[in-house]
Amino acid sequence: MKTVQQIFGTKPLETFSVTSNTSVLEALKIMTEKNISALLIVEEESLLGIFTERDYARKIVLQGKASKDTPISEAMTANPITVTLTDSIDLCMQIMTDKHIRHLPVVAENKAVGMVSIGDVVKFIIADQKQTISALESYINS
Repeated sequence: MKTVQQIFGTKPLETFSVTSNTSVLEALKIMTEKNISALLIVEEESLLGIFTERDYARKIVLQGKASKDTPISEAMTANPITVTLTDSIDLCMQIMTDKHIRHLPVVAENKAVGMVSIGDVVKFIIADQKQTISALESYINS
């Protein structure tokens, strides 16, 4: 069984976060600068929520709120669904599919340690399948 920990073995463990009093505008600037579509909301290493482009569209733009004056705590998804390092890739895929979400915060000992995206999961699965195919071809040809 492939786990979340194995995804982190294939990508840098760089996760970006802000605190709950950060403005939505500042969060968007960070997301643009880092070319990411989600930020974790963390205080004292505890995960409070997640802020995504979808949150921005639905909770700021459509509500007519000003990004500059709105704290991220008003736009984030509080208490997000999370996974642990030992959870399976299959579980991540199931959660993302069932809940229609693209990002899963990863926690260990009640602390945010990273995030996996649907892109991370798909890339990992493709690489794993290529490795399996290569091993099978090698076996068949020997």
